[in-house]
Amino acid sequence: MTMDTTQNPVPYRYDAARAAEIEAKWQAKWEELGSFNADNPVGDLAGPGAEKERFFLLDMFPYPSGKGLHVGHPLGYIATDVVGRYQRMAGKNVLHTMSYDAFGLPAEQYAVQTGQHPQITTEQNIANMERQLKRIGLGHDRRRTFSTTDTEYVKWTQWVFLQVYNAWYDPQAPARSGKGTGRARPISELVELFEKGEKQLPDNRKWADLSDKEKADVLAEYRLAYNTYARVNWCPGLGTVLANEEVTNEGRSERGNYPVFPAKLRQWMMRITDYADRLIEDLDLLDWPEKVSSMQRNWIGRSQGANVKFTVGDAKLEVYTTRPDTLFGATFTVVAPEHDLIADLESLPAQWPEGTKAAWTGDFASPREAVEAYQKQAAAKSELDRKADDKEKTGVFTGLFATNPITGTEIPVFTGDYVMMGYGTGAIMAVPAHDQRDFDFATKYDIDVIYTIEVPADFDRQTAWMEDGLVINSANDKIDLNGLDKAAAKAKMIEFIEAENLGEGATTYRLRDWLFSRQRYWGEPFPIVYDENGQAHALPESMLPVELPPMEDFKPRAFDPEDANTEPEAPLGRVQDWVKVELDLGDGVKTYTRDTNTMPQWAGSCWYELRYADPHNQEQFIDPENEAYWLGAKTPGGGGGADLYVGGVEHAVLHLLYARFWHKVLFDLGHLQSAEPFHKLFNQGYVQAYAYTDSRGQYVPADEVEGDEQTGFTWQDQPVNREYGKMGKSLKNMVTPDEMCDEFGADTFRVYEMSMGPLDMSRPWETRAAVGSLRFLQRLWRNVRDEQSGELTVTDTKMDDKTARLVARTIAEVTEEYDNMRVNTAIAKMIVLNNHLTSLEQVPREAVEPLVLMAAPVAPHVAEELWEVLGHEESLVHHPFPVVTNPELLKAEAVTCVVQINGKVKSRLEVDPEISAEDLEAAAKADPSVVKAIGDSQVLKTIVRAPRIVNIVIKK
Repeated sequence: MTMDTTQNPVPYRYDAARAAEIEAKWQAKWEELGSFNADNPVGDLAGPGAEKERFFLLDMFPYPSGKGLHVGHPLGYIATDVVGRYQRMAGKNVLHTMSYDAFGLPAEQYAVQTGQHPQITTEQNIANMERQLKRIGLGHDRRRTFSTTDTEYVKWTQWVFLQVYNAWYDPQAPARSGKGTGRARPISELVELFEKGEKQLPDNRKWADLSDKEKADVLAEYRLAYNTYARVNWCPGLGTVLANEEVTNEGRSERGNYPVFPAKLRQWMMRITDYADRLIEDLDLLDWPEKVSSMQRNWIGRSQGANVKFTVGDAKLEVYTTRPDTLFGATFTVVAPEHDLIADLESLPAQWPEGTKAAWTGDFASPREAVEAYQKQAAAKSELDRKADDKEKTGVFTGLFATNPITGTEIPVFTGDYVMMGYGTGAIMAVPAHDQRDFDFATKYDIDVIYTIEVPADFDRQTAWMEDGLVINSANDKIDLNGLDKAAAKAKMIEFIEAENLGEGATTYRLRDWLFSRQRYWGEPFPIVYDENGQAHALPESMLPVELPPMEDFKPRAFDPEDANTEPEAPLGRVQDWVKVELDLGDGVKTYTRDTNTMPQWAGSCWYELRYADPHNQEQFIDPENEAYWLGAKTPGGGGGADLYVGGVEHAVLHLLYARFWHKVLFDLGHLQSAEPFHKLFNQGYVQAYAYTDSRGQYVPADEVEGDEQTGFTWQDQPVNREYGKMGKSLKNMVTPDEMCDEFGADTFRVYEMSMGPLDMSRPWETRAAVGSLRFLQRLWRNVRDEQSGELTVTDTKMDDKTARLVARTIAEVTEEYDNMRVNTAIAKMIVLNNHLTSLEQVPREAVEPLVLMAAPVAPHVAEELWEVLGHEESLVHHPFPVVTNPELLKAEAVTCVVQINGKVKSRLEVDPEISAEDLEAAAKADPSVVKAIGDSQVLKTIVRAPRIVNIVIKK
């Protein structure tokens, strides 16, 4: 590199300007060399690299934000780049790339706000994001990058949908993994079972006797993707319905914070519930943070209990309970407002029955009036609002009484909106003695409280007893549970009710089928058309992809966000020449109607890791050899999946659960050999930063605030308040990667981000603190190159013993830290070695070269430049990571052993850290000071804790 040195007093100093030159140089060279290209076993990307051990590294799929990146976004991206670079130097074939989740609400909302078509804004946002990511030196295989909006990607997303649509879940079929039963099968195999009579139709008719429409209706009851009328979350502010997972506990949209209202619409759904057990059990195959696994288990919400038959007049009311052992304490039941028992108001008593307590009637003249009013109130609430655990349970008396089948007592039947028709049977029994909210309900409505679990003598019984204990008050002439613990009592009660035909053991789930329709323009069209009878027909693969029609007016109709009485209107419905289409699906050319809904954003993000492995395959979803290499299980019985997946914990349910479901369906159908998509998961923390508010509580630009903690903070000479929060545009505290690269250089930015703390912890941002990272790189630079002349400063002299031991120890420790993603401590170890080398009169080549290689994953540009200056012609991207060739250097030179006599220190010895107890005892007793202190005294015993302590006990 040549430059004009006349104007620069330190012409070869490493600073932001030099960093910019070096970074541009090496980024261009990496691209020219294809340094980060990963070879596949077969196909257009095949190469000899596939003979190496694989390492498949993933970042969670980003959507291209119109705001661009702030310094919090690359935290995980830099971390994975460090891991990928280290693994390449460890000799592995590393697949690491980045693509864009460009369909869905975020992209479309941004387009709506800017007034531009989402295609334009998406392409602009991707270009800006790619520029920012390239500038910080991320080592991605750019041959594998794509956007979910790419035509070829849309084709295969629609293809996956059709695999799900054309499949059913057979709980009796042997699992493909060889463990247990249950798997997806082609819908054609279900038809064959019906045709042969090996599977009975629900009404016992013959398959051949059904019309085409009747056959289609039957199959719809089994398909893993089905279209049905469903209670949905309607969000007028976004102009679409939302899945439960996209609605907050406050009943508002996760995106935009708009109110969400219940509605009943015809929607596409996916039977993720069929996979509930496998989604729970296969978590044991994964190396995930327990927090995330627990969140998935809790969201799926599997519970073991029993369905118990209560009698209401001439009818049976089936109640689900997780605690059948407490049936003797059930003093009321609650049914969902939609339950069949109260659907017909005329079936309820016209007047309050005898024995109705005043607390039960409220201000209503009759049960019919009370129930009707409550049903209307419940209908206005979202499902998540009804299920919220932190809200008081409410209800009204229905005028009906149920007979407890165990005690024979008559107990009131209430309706409460916290009971859901989709959970269990839509009816529950309440044991107020052992559930606090049921206790509060019973207290409010003057209902009996019967304790069936032994409580301490000093318990005042003014609250529910929530702990376990031995069973009490639970016996009649047929069954006695008294004295049993919870598990034994539960098992005995289930056995009893099954023997007496009073119920049966049952398993229920909190998980609901996945709502898969959106009434928006910017998404994948469904590869489904409807005939004149409304019957759905799947398009053949040859007709894929179904592309979006161009639309100038793509915006959803403007709705009042607070108006629940609006109805979704899909923008695609306005393009009638696209909606109506003439096709030949085997019965001649006919006119069909396309589905005007689009898929949710989650469709494209459910399988992108598979496309990374075989990105240009136009003939098949993924080649089996490529899939087996990149995602196959490394150990027998493992689930397979990517070797490392890094992203935020906020995706613990939505994306991860959906992706696992699709992957398992494709595995069952034989399209994949791996049963799981992501083997190891790591959740990075967040970057937080100070934000400032004025006297109105409005945020002001953080970079314009002046002052400090002593003098106070001001903005435009007005005092402001300082707070701490997640970095973002809304708090006006964004710092961009571009700003950091301009001021310090990309490598300094990378080192600072990685040195701020453990990757899984959130960390405070302080731009000025990056100076410390810059100084580290400047010292490293000076240890190799003279700042004035630019000449090489290292020597070929041998390292002294102290330096050799420090280099060896640093290599061993940095290797361990990189292996465990403790990048911050790896940097700390390198700083210690770097500072030591700075203190030497001459820096030995054999000391600084390993340091440059160790620094390469985190500061790749400057490392490459110094490696070249050191005389190496080849890039270090694939150079072997340093190893300790002489294990003796890892041993401590000596440790101090304290020698005591009767607990008093008499001597200190410098000994080998691996000295044996016997040798240490002999050395201690031979020490002149110890010999003198013992004198003629009798040694009673010697306690040796090698290599640190010898305590000799003598007789005084």
